[in-house]
Amino acid sequence: MSERSRSVLWLRKDLRLRDHPALIAAAEAATEVVVLHVLDPADLATYGESRRAYLAASLRALDAQLGGRLVVRSGHPEEVVPAVVREAGAGSVHVSADTTPAGRARDERIAAALPVPLVTTGSPYAVGPGRVLTGGGTPYQVFTPFLRAWAEHGWAPPAPEVEPRWAELTSETLPAGTSTVPLPEAGELAALERWEEFRTAALADYPVDRDRPDRPGTSFLSIALACGEIHPRTLLADLADAPPEAAASFRAELAWREFHADVLWHRPDALTDPLRAEYARMEHDEPGTAFDAWCEGRTGFPLVDAGMRQLLATGWMHNRVRMVTASFLVKDLHVHWTHGARFFLDHLLDADLAQNQLNWQWVAGCGADASPWFRIFNPTAQQRRFDPQDHYVRRWVPELGSADYPDPIVDHAAERREALARRERMRP
Repeated sequence: MSERSRSVLWLRKDLRLRDHPALIAAAEAATEVVVLHVLDPADLATYGESRRAYLAASLRALDAQLGGRLVVRSGHPEEVVPAVVREAGAGSVHVSADTTPAGRARDERIAAALPVPLVTTGSPYAVGPGRVLTGGGTPYQVFTPFLRAWAEHGWAPPAPEVEPRWAELTSETLPAGTSTVPLPEAGELAALERWEEFRTAALADYPVDRDRPDRPGTSFLSIALACGEIHPRTLLADLADAPPEAAASFRAELAWREFHADVLWHRPDALTDPLRAEYARMEHDEPGTAFDAWCEGRTGFPLVDAGMRQLLATGWMHNRVRMVTASFLVKDLHVHWTHGARFFLDHLLDADLAQNQLNWQWVAGCGADASPWFRIFNPTAQQRRFDPQDHYVRRWVPELGSADYPDPIVDHAAERREALARRERMRP
């Protein structure tokens, strides 16, 4: 087989066959395409058990689309990818860009180790991180002007579908995975069906219902986006026929995802360090019994407990409730945001590094376009406003009102004053 008769499409967080520029590039480069996924132990070590199980389910769905031709290999990509290239006699390796700090460093190492070109085409975003800059050529620090510039920049239409000839290569047995939560149906076809159902029904009420955990008002596509089972460009294209207010609201939520990826592109230290340097002086309490109560959904604040129990039971939490639970940990319990971020990464099926870390920084007041420190979510007020009939809370906290439900572990008003006092002491 000649050197250029095969190419390798190395899939990472782009587990789909449609709207896939890297797949198109791989198909144009050779007559047969080897579709590869590497089970990298370094990556898998950062996944919670249920997230690993969902990844396994997504790989099985993709393999079915490929007629059983997905090649899965375990090991370090620096060793596995060159080995597959040699075995296949491939002339190029094609990827979608991994824009995380670790992913960028890994791809640089692999490009240097490969005997053939590593070709990067496209990314998991409508607009690749680093492309939207201010008039002065600097990154945006505030979301609203980023949103305007991002929309003005625009994005390509969905990539056309291609039907390559899939190469056959020996694969390991596809992983099975064991989940502690019921998994939603995985894979590209399920994601497209979910999007169609949402777009033709709940999208019209999205501007209001997206904040209501008691209503099925969100798309539930965050898991599919995190795995790359669907591309945001596909969603953006379909918004053209949606009601204008609903389209603008959903588009803005996608833009938040792109904003956080852009911030992390420019500031890789944001994974652990506050973007606002002065917050390194903030006083925090070490995690203890109160942190354990937060993790278990036993704080005595029904909306907080409902959210944490939803997370533990399903691997997902409503976005409004994510903000409330995060604010409670940082500003009522005074625990450093990184502890909560780690807990979320361990349990969320839709765990996305940039989204997770920078959303936590937003709530903690130390990130880009951060929520001001004095904005401290009152869990009781949030419950009255966004779950007025207690439907969401009672679903996850059925013992509410009985002797089995704990008393509040803190006085919210007192802890709010303490949080504001710590903010004042932090100032130089």
